[in-house]
Amino acid sequence: MFNDLSSPLALLQTRRSGKPRDLVTPGPDEAQMRQILEIAMRTPDHGKLAPWRFVIIGSDQRGTFAELLESAYLREKPDAGKLEIETMHQFANQAPCVVVVLSSPIMDSHIPLWEQQLSAGAAAMNLLHGVHALGYAGGWLTAWPAFNDDVRDAFGEAHEKIAGFVFIGTPSGQMKERPRPDYDSRVSHWEPKPR
Repeated sequence: MFNDLSSPLALLQTRRSGKPRDLVTPGPDEAQMRQILEIAMRTPDHGKLAPWRFVIIGSDQRGTFAELLESAYLREKPDAGKLEIETMHQFANQAPCVVVVLSSPIMDSHIPLWEQQLSAGAAAMNLLHGVHALGYAGGWLTAWPAFNDDVRDAFGEAHEKIAGFVFIGTPSGQMKERPRPDYDSRVSHWEPKPR
């Protein structure tokens, strides 16, 4: 099993992302996707602003999504080669399901922009937790499409940013564990400096 669903703690201890190119059917149905996104929305959110949005790209919209990526890429890189264009199509057609996660800050709020952006990242992580809790696998990608304004404009407004594309499905094979950071190199105890 790729993620241990025997308990909430076991799931958190074993959760790992799936490579979107290796995710196959089945993916979540409409009711499961709603459940996943409701879990995603249970995230830290100073001021109760909900400074994020989710856009589901339907399976019947993948061709249109690929065309969007191709045209946006060619506007930015008119001399792009065939392999670059194929990469855009491959990106668009990975996994059975894809959700665009948007950071959607409330610009006139007194809550700092950075806190709102962190909340969007937390929502994306919660989305992955929901995916894995339902027995699927997910992969959160950014890549070139997340940073292109034409792609962003297809899903959101000028003040928004694409936090990532979350691809969802069933692993086509055994998922490999990746190296994890060394605990002692990432965790320390605060020692106040003498005054």
